[in-house]
Amino acid sequence: MKLTKRLVDKSLPRSKQYTVWCGELKGFGVYIMPSGTKTYFVDYRNAENIRRRITIGRHGKITTEEARRLAIVTFGSAVKGDDPACRRDELRKSITVKQLCEQYLQMAEKGLILGKSNRPKKPSTISTDKGRILRHIIPLLGNKKIASLNKSDINRFVRDVASGKTAMIKDTGNLRGKAIVTGGNGTATRTTGLLSGIMSYAVSEGFIEHNPVWGIKRPAYNMRTKRLSVDEYVRLGKALRDAQMHGETRQVIDAIMLIAITGCRRGEITKLRWSEFEDNNQCLRLEDSKEGASVRPIGKVVCNYLNEIEIKQDCEMVLPPIRSGLYFGGLSKGWKRIAKLADLENVTPHTLRHSFASVAADLNYSESTIAAMLGHSMHSVTNRYIHQLDSVLIAAADDVSDHIVNYMNIDL
Repeated sequence: MKLTKRLVDKSLPRSKQYTVWCGELKGFGVYIMPSGTKTYFVDYRNAENIRRRITIGRHGKITTEEARRLAIVTFGSAVKGDDPACRRDELRKSITVKQLCEQYLQMAEKGLILGKSNRPKKPSTISTDKGRILRHIIPLLGNKKIASLNKSDINRFVRDVASGKTAMIKDTGNLRGKAIVTGGNGTATRTTGLLSGIMSYAVSEGFIEHNPVWGIKRPAYNMRTKRLSVDEYVRLGKALRDAQMHGETRQVIDAIMLIAITGCRRGEITKLRWSEFEDNNQCLRLEDSKEGASVRPIGKVVCNYLNEIEIKQDCEMVLPPIRSGLYFGGLSKGWKRIAKLADLENVTPHTLRHSFASVAADLNYSESTIAAMLGHSMHSVTNRYIHQLDSVLIAAADDVSDHIVNYMNIDL
């Protein structure tokens, strides 16, 4: 039978890899892997009558007819005395880490590199990846051929990033002025994770057979596990009240309060839209969180707080930008002012999220309930058609937020 999309779609995976050949174009076929992956290929003989095989592409990334046209071109090259497989092998051996990274970023920007939960990487994630590539991976490994990378190269890379070999202060040429590039164990671990993802992409594209980063030990680093004590909550509440009396930016105070009493991520609050707040259902229906669409239960005190915030005309954001931009971007500096006023050391906005979870644990809520309130991917409510949240989750959110505002001595 002629190899068609319908035939390929109907070819189900088995316990072992098998091949479906095209009955019309000899030498053209598709691998069906146990995992369900289907890859088109061409079988031909070169000028020396040596049998060669070259993969064309994965079903889904290219259509069956596109694969057929490429197969015909490959056969034509072989008839003329060319050897496409040999040429591709030479290309694979010559590609450098820098060239691979550039291709990886191009594919990511087209939405063809998947991140968490099998979704294309977000622009913010791609921007972070690009920074790690330009500041760590390319300076240390850029000129190396990916085919020659080995475990010792990767181990040396991890040590160099951890020791600060790539640390620098770089002029960004924009309003932020400069970028401070640091090393350390955390940077080494995260950058090595990205490098592993890039090498997995190289494996999937057929540039290399094995990922050289697999099995490499990454340095441990201190995770942000600090939580606020009751005394620190008291100091934070007083600092917010004092700051408001002395003219602190209203968006800074609102952002900190909302993070503290919802457990949301900072970006979920600074980018919160009025359309995502449902007072009657006591929830935030976030359209695009770190885990995708997510519905968060919120306490009544959160609803009261949001209802007290003045809505700026012609602005959909709960926290409107002060001068320009799509959303409020002044939380970082504002948090430093508030933290200094409250005498809080080594505390970040993320600490408020972790503290929300810790208060919930103190109140004996289960891990699944806490995860649902925080919007973790395994337990988050992501169905945009859900209109009512579980009453248990809303009651839990009420309880936790009530305790936190009481700790902060704030009347809502």
